[in-house]
Amino acid sequence: MSEDAPNGGRRDTDALAAQFLATEHWSLLASRSTTQSEVLTRISMLLTLMSAALVSIALVGQATSFAGIFPAFADALLGLVVVVGVLTQVRVTNVSMEDLMYVLAMNRLRAEYVRLAPEVARALSASWHDDREGVSGTYYFLGRRGQSQVVGSSMMFTFVVNGALAGLFVGVLIATNGADVPVAWTVGIACAVGYVIVSLWLGARIYFRFWREYTPTSPSE
Repeated sequence: MSEDAPNGGRRDTDALAAQFLATEHWSLLASRSTTQSEVLTRISMLLTLMSAALVSIALVGQATSFAGIFPAFADALLGLVVVVGVLTQVRVTNVSMEDLMYVLAMNRLRAEYVRLAPEVARALSASWHDDREGVSGTYYFLGRRGQSQVVGSSMMFTFVVNGALAGLFVGVLIATNGADVPVAWTVGIACAVGYVIVSLWLGARIYFRFWREYTPTSPSE
């Protein structure tokens, strides 16, 4: 009995560690699900506000024959929508980094699963390495991630929507202050494209700066 005690104690310790790791894993999954649900709600609210604002501008424009208080109303309402859009974009960007945080944390937990029971490694679809390659494997473990994963992301979606809103706001602001419509359209389109480019640059800067400063604990071999 005394010879078996060390092995039995080790098995009990490993079982207890696995239980703790599983609890932490479920906690991370719940937090990740909550943040994803929140950001989708925020995006839906932005689209609803944008639709309501455009309809309101059209109705007020018809009622005022696009004169009188219409220019001030349109500028103020579009400005409000742009502000809400920027705030939503900031949150979407933050959530994308938070999601990366959760994926890294869960990859670390899988590394501990593999350490406790090496035979489970062949059954894991997601990666157990907490480096950039491991994160890519967890996000998309059917092969190499393509550019469509980035282009079709919620963050890219908000960049394009906010770019269009910013361009529309600038164009309307210029047009309602007496500029020619072609000039307003040209400046508005330029602002929209510039907004998207700057947003992409800022998002990439945050992402790559993180990886430059991050030190993995279980890197890929």
